[in-house]
Amino acid sequence: MPCGYCTDTTKRVLFMIMKIIVELALVGAIASVFIVAAQGSAQERAAEEAAGRLYMRTLDELTSRAKNRKTIAAWDYQSNITDYNQERQLKVALEVADQEKEAWKETMTYLWHEFEDPDLKRMFQKYSKLGTSALPEDLNQRLISAVNNMQATYAKATICDYKDRAKCDLHVEPEITEIFATSSDAEELKHTWLEWHKAAGAASKADFIEYVNMNNEAAKLNGYDSVAEWWLSEYEEADSEKQFAALWDQIKPLYQQIHAYVRRHLRLRYGDQVVSAKGPIPAHLLGNIWAQSWNNVEKFTRPYPEKPDVDVTAALISQNYTALKIFKTAEEFFISLNLSGMPDLFWERSILEKPQDGREMVCHASAWDFFDGEDFRIKQCTTINSAFFKTTHHEMGHIQYYLQYKDLPVIYRAGANPGFHEAVGDVISLSVDTPKHLRVMGLLEDGPDDLESNINQLYKMGIDKIVFLPFAYLLDLFRYGVFRGTTSEEDYNCHFWQLRETLQGVEPPAPRSEEDFDPAAKYHITADVEYMRYYISYIIQFQFHRSLCQLAGEYMPGDTDRTLSNCDIYNSTEAGNALGKMLQMGSSKSWPDAMEAITGQRKMDASGVLEYFQPLYEWLKNENERTGEYIGWEPTTVQYCTPEQRNNMENSEFRQILMKYSGN
Repeated sequence: MPCGYCTDTTKRVLFMIMKIIVELALVGAIASVFIVAAQGSAQERAAEEAAGRLYMRTLDELTSRAKNRKTIAAWDYQSNITDYNQERQLKVALEVADQEKEAWKETMTYLWHEFEDPDLKRMFQKYSKLGTSALPEDLNQRLISAVNNMQATYAKATICDYKDRAKCDLHVEPEITEIFATSSDAEELKHTWLEWHKAAGAASKADFIEYVNMNNEAAKLNGYDSVAEWWLSEYEEADSEKQFAALWDQIKPLYQQIHAYVRRHLRLRYGDQVVSAKGPIPAHLLGNIWAQSWNNVEKFTRPYPEKPDVDVTAALISQNYTALKIFKTAEEFFISLNLSGMPDLFWERSILEKPQDGREMVCHASAWDFFDGEDFRIKQCTTINSAFFKTTHHEMGHIQYYLQYKDLPVIYRAGANPGFHEAVGDVISLSVDTPKHLRVMGLLEDGPDDLESNINQLYKMGIDKIVFLPFAYLLDLFRYGVFRGTTSEEDYNCHFWQLRETLQGVEPPAPRSEEDFDPAAKYHITADVEYMRYYISYIIQFQFHRSLCQLAGEYMPGDTDRTLSNCDIYNSTEAGNALGKMLQMGSSKSWPDAMEAITGQRKMDASGVLEYFQPLYEWLKNENERTGEYIGWEPTTVQYCTPEQRNNMENSEFRQILMKYSGN
């Protein structure tokens, strides 16, 4: 408005108003620019995320086909070890590696860290790790060849019979396994132990060194310091190693009681000159070539020997069980839980017995997913006995996991963590192995479920489940040290036996040196299979079991008629539905989410194990106190490290690791 008559004060006020209006207009204009930019950025992000979702679908199809090709080639080689199949497996593996590398390059062009969809981000995060395909082709070829060579050495290894030195065709399965199951001749067991570790172990040392070097290169290319960190990343928790150690602290007192009790009975059987009263137990006397399970000493260490044994081998044979019938029986258990039966292709393509055509093959029982949603197989050289009856249920547990998550994207077709897959089969075996279930199946005659019979059954489970834990734990503690460089190739055998003595309380049957390489006498070392999964599975299976038994109405704390150790979830759709819900998650969620779905807990915990075995623990403490047993073990007198190695170990990082576990 005209302001010819305005006072100076009025003019100043009008000027200030105009200035404010201009500033507000400028702020508004700037804000508009930012709003438009933000809208544009949001639209761009949404478009990028939509493109990422489409890309994931395409990548999923490509990955499915690639994994299928690779698995078929691996199956062909392991089920028929020939030079042709080995060369073909190598060729396919390298071709798939090239495809994965090209796909990875495209995957990394997406700004997936900025995606809002957590599921899409999780898939991209998993695909951002290339695995061993990150290696240049020549190094990848060396890695694959090293693993194949170790597996071939293991599969083809034979030794000569102690009683007939001209008979030199004894394989680990079934001949060597049978010797350890049945022989009570300490010299025969020592001979067999030494010869197997020479044939399968020492012969693989050079390939193992190559494998470690190439695998560590792959780890670094994937952003990890070593393979140890790579393997641990699968557990998705920064303090996984501390959690593993805490679990062992919970279990250790129970293990030491079993160890002391078994050592006494071995001393009574073999004499003080063979088994000392306070030292480690000689590894060849525990009924298993690796001393990882002590089931075969049960027949002369049973707490109440006058009570009948729960071993269904004789019943399986007398009732004309075949490998096929054992597998059909296992399938029926899963069907009773409202879970899936085996598809037709499973029966057509699985290998249930060792072929009689003279071929060399990897007989170690294994379950296979061919990543096409249709083809699932087991490869197993079945023998008609109680052990394989349980093993079959275990391996079919893997197949059930595959079936339940088969419709997920390929990247999610795995266990919630590596231990989950192993635990699923074993949680079924916990029911299958109860006298209650075996009677239902007609494999065990009716008998009393008195306290003494229960202690016998818990003891039998303990020398399978509990004694396995330190072995499973130390196998990867050893490899963590190797991968991280705290254990050099000059100290492989020395450090391996230090861990075995410290955690497991066993000693070799004769002096060892670095000319030996005893770790490779175990299949999983030669096959590049992470082993902490078994340690974890043997603990969390009891968490699963406790929850499923409560759902089935089979377990009530404090109720002597419904104990955890005699729970059988057979025919419980409530338990089966809960288990199926967890299995269907695959690895689409973190393992604490999967754990919570079935147990209501988000942590791995050994309380289920201790609850299950509490009556045995109390009995063992009383019995060992009665007989004056030394709990723990004094240092061995068998040499496996040179004085120089022991001296170098004093201030080493490896020594610090040992100190965490030493002390009885």
